[in-house]
Amino acid sequence: MNRARLLILSIILLAFTAWCGPLYAGNAISVCFSPGGHCTDVIVKEIESARSSILVQAYGFTSAPIAKALLEAHKRGVKVHAILDKSNRTAKYSGADFLYNVRVPVLIDGAHAIAHNKVMVIDGEIVITGSFNFTKAAEERNAENLLVIRDKDLAEKYRRNWNQHAAHSEAYQGKSRERTSSGKPAKPAG
Repeated sequence: MNRARLLILSIILLAFTAWCGPLYAGNAISVCFSPGGHCTDVIVKEIESARSSILVQAYGFTSAPIAKALLEAHKRGVKVHAILDKSNRTAKYSGADFLYNVRVPVLIDGAHAIAHNKVMVIDGEIVITGSFNFTKAAEERNAENLLVIRDKDLAEKYRRNWNQHAAHSEAYQGKSRERTSSGKPAKPAG
């Protein structure tokens, strides 16, 4: 690379670092990749450390370890709330049923073609996000990424976004009480 290009690239890199550096200075960011990265364990560990609140937004949610960790947090007095994609209403198995049955508030976001978020905000300080669905497939078969970001300002932005989606979501009533897309009550299972 000639000197002029190297100089320009160095200036751009310095400018980018100066601009982005303060945004993340002092904040811990960790990353996990699947399969094989034990991302579910990373999420469970963060849930276990929660002291006051966990806000969940999920598209797919079938991970038993994550659901159980959320239940244990709920039992410890942590305020757990979830917003899930409308596909969770009709999925054969969904964490929506598990959470609903243990009295964790679950909302269904049906306002979008897909509510494709994969987010947790823990104690207003930690954001868990990335492509990683909260599913066994994401852990074992899919190529996924997961970020754990410790940043109060970013967590506040995600909390506000969570609230925006909560405002247009509907309370989940369990499989037997949900309505089909035609507006008729769903038939009870069994």
